[in-house]
Amino acid sequence: MTRQSRPTTTLWRPTGPVELALVRDLAWRAWPPRLPEQPIFYPVLNEDYAVRIARDWNVKHDGAGYVTRFEVDSAFLSRYPVQRAGGRTILELWVPAEELPEFNAHIVGRIEVVHEFR
Repeated sequence: MTRQSRPTTTLWRPTGPVELALVRDLAWRAWPPRLPEQPIFYPVLNEDYAVRIARDWNVKHDGAGYVTRFEVDSAFLSRYPVQRAGGRTILELWVPAEELPEFNAHIVGRIEVVHEFR
């Protein structure tokens, strides 16, 4: 019996070296728990926005910035309304920290690094 594949949505996440090391420790299959001062996990909906954050913010604050890409079950994502965090293309999903384990369970495949900035 073959398992039907479900539609997925591509998400991006700009990140610094510390978070990326934690993702590596999780075998590239999950995001680490949020810190107490991070009540929301926010993946973004387009690569260009993720590049801008990684290049312009993460490099400045962390010495390096990375853009990751990953797929999540689309039906599961429907519970999170798209948030406009600025201009027309500055779109994010806001996942409450306590829901991150369930979010991680709906990642399909591996998280991959697609850009690196120093």
